[in-house]
Amino acid sequence: MMTMRFLNKLKFRTKLNLGIYGLLIIMALLLLPLVGSTTTKTLVEESKKRGSSLAESMAARAVDPLLAKDFLRLKNMVDEQIAVGDVVYVFVQDKLGNVLTHTFHRGFPTDLIRANTVRDENKVHIQLLADGVERIYDFASPVKIDDNRLGTVRIGLSKTRIDATVNRQLTTMAMLVAGVLFVATILGSIFAQQVASRLAALRLHAEAMLMGNLDSHSGPLDGVHCWEKQDCGLKQCPAYGERQRRCWYIAGTMCPDCDDEDVRRGVQDSCQKCRVYREGSGDELQDLAETFDVMALSLKTHIEELRGAERNLRDQQRLIRTILDVTPDRVSLVDTTMRYQGANRSFAEFVGRELHEIIGKTDFDLFPEHVAEERHFASRDILESGERLDTQIMIKNDEGERWFHVVCIPVYDEDGSISGLLRTDRDITDIKGYERQLLQAQKMESLGLMVGGVAHEINTPLGIILGYSQLLQEDVEDGSQIHQDLKIIEKQTQVCKKIVSDLLGFSRQTHSTKREMCFNNSVMEAVQLVRHTFQLDRVKIVTELDDRFPIIYGDPEKLKQVWINLLNNSRDAMNGRGGTIVIRTLLDTPGGIVTLWLADNGEGISSDRLKMIFDPFYSTKPVGVGTGLGLSVSFGIIEDHDGHINAESPVPKNFVFPENSQENQGPGTVFEVRLPLDHSEDIPTNGSVKEQEETFDTPPADGADIP
Repeated sequence: MMTMRFLNKLKFRTKLNLGIYGLLIIMALLLLPLVGSTTTKTLVEESKKRGSSLAESMAARAVDPLLAKDFLRLKNMVDEQIAVGDVVYVFVQDKLGNVLTHTFHRGFPTDLIRANTVRDENKVHIQLLADGVERIYDFASPVKIDDNRLGTVRIGLSKTRIDATVNRQLTTMAMLVAGVLFVATILGSIFAQQVASRLAALRLHAEAMLMGNLDSHSGPLDGVHCWEKQDCGLKQCPAYGERQRRCWYIAGTMCPDCDDEDVRRGVQDSCQKCRVYREGSGDELQDLAETFDVMALSLKTHIEELRGAERNLRDQQRLIRTILDVTPDRVSLVDTTMRYQGANRSFAEFVGRELHEIIGKTDFDLFPEHVAEERHFASRDILESGERLDTQIMIKNDEGERWFHVVCIPVYDEDGSISGLLRTDRDITDIKGYERQLLQAQKMESLGLMVGGVAHEINTPLGIILGYSQLLQEDVEDGSQIHQDLKIIEKQTQVCKKIVSDLLGFSRQTHSTKREMCFNNSVMEAVQLVRHTFQLDRVKIVTELDDRFPIIYGDPEKLKQVWINLLNNSRDAMNGRGGTIVIRTLLDTPGGIVTLWLADNGEGISSDRLKMIFDPFYSTKPVGVGTGLGLSVSFGIIEDHDGHINAESPVPKNFVFPENSQENQGPGTVFEVRLPLDHSEDIPTNGSVKEQEETFDTPPADGADIP
């Protein structure tokens, strides 16, 4: 493991060099002993064959001198043989074994006579001898003529000299092998360096690609390109003019030498015969480098396409997000597990979370338990049935009742299965208010027609009763019981006439005289009429009127009646504890509207009663105190002036009362009255206090107190 770990840390060039060196050394270690052993054996055998040849040749030549007993000639023959480098001795014996001649200078060693013998039928007999200094191959060959043996020739070859020759041969061979190893090592190092450098260039190219630099190249594309080599002029060909890729890496080329069938079989089959491929292609490393270049170019193209698609998608998402965020509808998207996958800003503000905090949450994480259960069960029913939900719901909160139009539809994926639910909650509270106002107007019109006829019929007998009661009082004594009874009849008849008068005003059948008038003056006239009486009840009136003195077209007396009705209702809402009434006016010249806010800090009106305060004969006052027609008449007068009146309770927090009016302060009520400056113009009926918030430092709000 340690060796493998060490080898893995080495560079490829070092590994390649070590592999080449190791392979050469192993081959040398395996082949050198084998070759040395074979060479040694061959040289020894050759030496033996040479010694045998010398002995046989000497035996053949010694026949004549032995027959002629020419010992001088025999001596010369023996001396000639000793001149050979590795011949140690030569001597000749007669058939009895006596030495006839020899080459020893210090005396003949007698032990040598019987050291080697040869039979007549053998040509040569070889015997290895040792004299204490060196080892000798002794060759004995019989000297014969026909079958008669004349003697024996003995030749000794030095085995030590033969071994020295063998060693010299082995040394020479080892030196040659070492030289070959050295040359092979140098060539292998050069090869390893070239391979490693090319691989290093590929590694740097791959690292550059990994770091995002897809413009890098492993090297220039040498050679002539196909469109230059072929001079085809096919500008519609995808390879035409291409200098970053070889033509065999480009799909759909229009080369006339390429066959579609060959292209399907691959480059190795389709381009082998192409001269452009033969001239431009290289080895596997070059192919790998060019493949990296093609891959980098393809990746760059795909990444640019993906970035373009991403930019388009981001723009579309930004556009959709902008559209969703500007809409006041609460839009949300949940998956099949009832977890939120998206929402718009209105929904996020409604649940009091940031947009990223909503993702992955459920209804139980965002809403109270009872609301979450309703939404959860409704969503589950849609997932099971696949039918859309289209309904209206009412939600009560600290701000009062809010109505919403809810639409929830299933979202389908590519397979046609439901992947989620898209829900929108649209606030239709204002629309509901318009509906109530329309119903109120229709109700007022119907009641007006009815009470107008009734009032006319009752008004005549009431006048007769009132006249006769007054005449009878003149005929009876003052202070008598009859006189007191007649006074009661007169008083109650006056009350009835007041009711009839209010009914006629409600039915708008009384005469109305409209003219140009100062809006602020009509308000101040009403204030001056009641200010003293209100001060006795510890009610303070504070006026904050627009100093531009708005001029409107209206009936001053009837508008004064409206202001007095509103002031009286605000005073009665304080139940004798005293308080403050604030009157503010604002001129909106571009809109052609003047607005009045009349607010008190009385006990306020509950939300269920606030809906009915403009209904005729509806009153929160005790029996015998109010007729329930004051606000109905006021509603009719304002409507007759093409205006709008509404109320809100409690007074919004942004409607600030004077600092000295905090004592005995209750939730209060605020009325808002909007009138057009020109009677010929229609003003919107959806005005509210909130639309004027930018005008006032402490904007007023709708509402009134009707005790």
